[in-house]
Formats: sequence, C-alpha cells, structure tokens
Amino acid sequence: MQHQPLVSVLMTSYNREIYIAEAIESVLSSTYQNFELIIVDDRSKDKTLNIAKAYSEKDNRIKVYQNEKNLGDYGNRNKAAGYATGYYIMHLDSDDTIFKDGIEKCVACMEQFPKANFGMINYYIQQPQVFESSKAIRDHLFGIPFMGIGPGGTIIKRSYFEQLNGFPEKYGPANDMYFNLKASSTSNIVMLPFEFHYYRRHDGQEINNYFSYLYNNYLYLKDALVDLNLYLTDKEKKWLGNKNNRRFMTNIAKYLFKSKNFSKAKEAIQRTGFGFRDALSGIFHLN
Repeated sequence: MQHQPLVSVLMTSYNREIYIAEAIESVLSSTYQNFELIIVDDRSKDKTLNIAKAYSEKDNRIKVYQNEKNLGDYGNRNKAAGYATGYYIMHLDSDDTIFKDGIEKCVACMEQFPKANFGMINYYIQQPQVFESSKAIRDHLFGIPFMGIGPGGTIIKRSYFEQLNGFPEKYGPANDMYFNLKASSTSNIVMLPFEFHYYRRHDGQEINNYFSYLYNNYLYLKDALVDLNLYLTDKEKKWLGNKNNRRFMTNIAKYLFKSKNFSKAKEAIQRTGFGFRDALSGIFHLN
C-alpha cells in the first residue's frame, strides 16, 4: 500500500491485567505500522495501568492515559478518541487481539472507497463493497440485521467520528447500536467481508449484563426511529415501532420466566416509559 495514513488504535481498559499485554502485542505485531496506540485506563484496581505504561516506555507510538474518575465503557471510548490524531480510528478492546493483517486490510478497503467515512464487518457479502445509506439501513432493519457489531468491528475517519459527536452514552451496552445507525444515516458504508480481530468471551464483559440490554435495546431503537433520518416512510416507522414494542414484551416475559425477579422487570419497564398503548401495539403487531 503506497499511501499509509496514520491510524489511531483506541484501547480502553478497566481491570484487564490478564489480557492487556496480549492485546498490545497484537497491535505491535501488525503488518501495518503507521499507527498510534492510545490506551486510556478507567481507574483500574489491578496492574493494568502499570503493564500499559511499561510498553509505552519501549515504544513511543504507545500513549497511556488514566482518567481522573471512572467514566464507564462509552464515556471512556469517547475520551480515548479525544486523544487521537490519526486519519482513521479503530477500536481494540483490552481483552481482545487484532489479527496481524487486520489494520492493513481495513485501511486498504477504506482507501479503495475514499468517499465513504465508515466501514464495518458484514458477514453476508463476499467482497468489499459500498452500500449507500438507505440500502444499508433498510437491509439491516428489514433483512439481515448486520449492524449489531461492536466498535471493534469498525473503522471510521476521525473527522467523521468527531462530526457525529462520538458515541452516545445513555444506552449502556447498546450505545454502539445507535451509533452504527447514526453513522450509516449520513455516509456511504464500506462493507468489510472479513473478520480482523479476535473477540474474547469471558464472564467480566458487559455483554453478559442481560438486564441492561433488556431495556437499552428497546430504547435505542425507539429513539433512533424519531431522531435519525433512516429513509423510512411513516408507515414503516410505525411498523418497526410496533415490532420493537412486541420484542420488548417478549424479552420481559423471558426475563421474568428465567429470573423470577419482578422488581427488576418493573424497573426495566419504568426505565423505558413503556405504557399500556405500547403494549397494545405490540400485541396486535403483525409480522
């Protein structure tokens, strides 16, 4: 690749002493070497920060910061992006690893389609291609929902990330879902038909917080249908809203059956503002 723009790899950390060295090593081993690795620790209580600093002392491309107070997952991601100087931003969580050619392949695809600002993994295509906003969003909402990918499965121009004002912070673990729709609504999207990082599964991840997903998955889509230009007719918005209501009711029922925790189920309903009319629209929603 003749042109190698600077890539800011953002790594947020909180109590990841077991994994962070492997994550850092994977970036250092990349075939693509024009990067800066920005590590922002969210007040870890273990040796995570010390491990990160030890690497930064050996390689000046690694920059390590620690927050004055714990910001949480997406607050910390936005903080890390504020330190970035690269043309592109990529995210690598401190418990994951990036493939040796991961950065190189992502940048090559973005450079192939320079008018697009945002790229994400799409497992359902065979070769890199660009989707226009309306096609990407409609395929996701009415076809195969491929946008349920976390920040680690994306690459974005830093200027565009800043234009979007970063990630929202009010939807808990579903912040990325709202962000992907927002980013897709105002730019063509590069579809990346390959995995480029290893996503580690373990007990300490936010993905295991089923209660938070229970109400935030409902809220982000409810708001997106109102706040974002998703290239939908009023009839389609109503249909999706009713479907969202029905899904929430189903998930509440599953949560109650599994947990028997009526107080938490009530809390989830209160957090969403879900009411009687929402329930009716969900009950009579037709697939």
